[in-house]
Amino acid sequence: MAGGRSRRIIAALQVSLDGLIEGPDGEVDWIGSWEDSFDLLPEIDTLVLGGGAYPGYEQYWMGVLADPQGVQPLTGKAPSQGEVAYARFADTTPHVVLSRTLETVAWKTTRIVRDVADIAALKQQPGKAIHAVGGASLVSTLMNAGLVDQLRLTVHPVVLGKGKALFKDVEGRHGLELLETRRLPGGRVSLTYDRA
Repeated sequence: MAGGRSRRIIAALQVSLDGLIEGPDGEVDWIGSWEDSFDLLPEIDTLVLGGGAYPGYEQYWMGVLADPQGVQPLTGKAPSQGEVAYARFADTTPHVVLSRTLETVAWKTTRIVRDVADIAALKQQPGKAIHAVGGASLVSTLMNAGLVDQLRLTVHPVVLGKGKALFKDVEGRHGLELLETRRLPGGRVSLTYDRA
């Protein structure tokens, strides 16, 4: 890239008020919609996921593509227009899955890499920003490697009490600079932080 600047990695996730990304039994029913609440799509051209999160992600979004009006098993309802728009975007956007154990993927836009160094190398290639979709282990791995440039969190007005913490495997302290706070419908709050 010109001037030696690398692409940014933006980790954007939906979290409960107590910092969890799912309940104790993997529940995500408190997330009303999986559409892009982060305003990311114009800024990104690559999606990165961890091996634990990817199979469910692939199943959900391929299901939306196959039947845009059908009831989806994960949510128990038909996808919103925004979710259909995201599914169509994802269907033409490269996905990179960081996993040492995942062997196969069904989505034609997806490839598996085995080492975080592969993600670091991806940052050096020309292109738009990279969206770190999740899950918690992936975000922790990327933060621990100093690869996350920005965090975008949609905070839901619910306390889950127990479940999977977003930052449970982050090592050490990571300073952040608050760039933006926005109120969203349904009592949600959008927070955007750059790495300090």
